[in-house]
Amino acid sequence: VQLQASGGGLVQAGGSLRLSCAASVRTFSRDAMGWFRQAPGQEREFVAAIHWIGGFTSYADSVKGRFTISKDNAKNTVYLQMNSLKPEDTAVYYCARGQYISTTWRTAAAYDYWGQGTQVTVSS
Repeated sequence: VQLQASGGGLVQAGGSLRLSCAASVRTFSRDAMGWFRQAPGQEREFVAAIHWIGGFTSYADSVKGRFTISKDNAKNTVYLQMNSLKPEDTAVYYCARGQYISTTWRTAAAYDYWGQGTQVTVSS
């Protein structure tokens, strides 16, 4: 399984970006897709996740109300719409695929496959 993330870039504070992550193989009903991010010198942190069939979502408190995760089952693609971006959103963003487990799907350990990362830089 390969995950190809794209859509990162440089944007001013208050701006928007849309990240995409395409999976090379079909995603199954038990799967979840997630976005994580890692800033320099910091640990990778959870951003958002979506259940592939049910469509229910989960967000980190720091992005709730600003970011929206969505999916296109036909294209095996997950998106992250990021609005009202802040300088503290600057990080490398990674998409990942794993098995949905309600108690762990907000953690990196729940995900088996990872994309290569895309850089998001928000200037003040």
